[in-house]
Amino acid sequence: MSTAVDAVADVAAEAEAVEIADAVAAFAQARGRSIVIEWSPRLAGAVCGQRREYDDRDVIALAPGLPDPERTLAHELGHIVFGHRGVQARDALLEVSDDLIAYMLNERRLEAGDSADDEAAVDEWEAETFASLFLARVKTMRGRGHTVSVLRYDEALGR
Repeated sequence: MSTAVDAVADVAAEAEAVEIADAVAAFAQARGRSIVIEWSPRLAGAVCGQRREYDDRDVIALAPGLPDPERTLAHELGHIVFGHRGVQARDALLEVSDDLIAYMLNERRLEAGDSADDEAAVDEWEAETFASLFLARVKTMRGRGHTVSVLRYDEALGR
């Protein structure tokens, strides 16, 4: 986990990105695949963010009015960093209703058994842990001088 955070923090520091959106852009450039951030009022129910996969790019869709959009953005970035499967673009474009969501979740459980629930739980844990650690790292870089030197200083101290 810390290796992934270190790698993304290095990319962010080299780009002097102390805002999460800028760190996402720097990571996208470093990996050679664009990541588009968009505000999407069509996200279902309590869904705060969603990663969508296209053939040539990833999209992170965020619900408007989030109390902490940086956390949600960092969480969705975590899904990308760990290579978790995103929602296929055509599935994300369907009109979403509570009945459709319940049906799809039930069908996926029936198709995949309990292992799908376990895998999804691990994916969410990884993404959330990544977000927490990465946000803490970015916070230490903000306002403390040149981001690369701050990152190296923190690494030397074991932070």
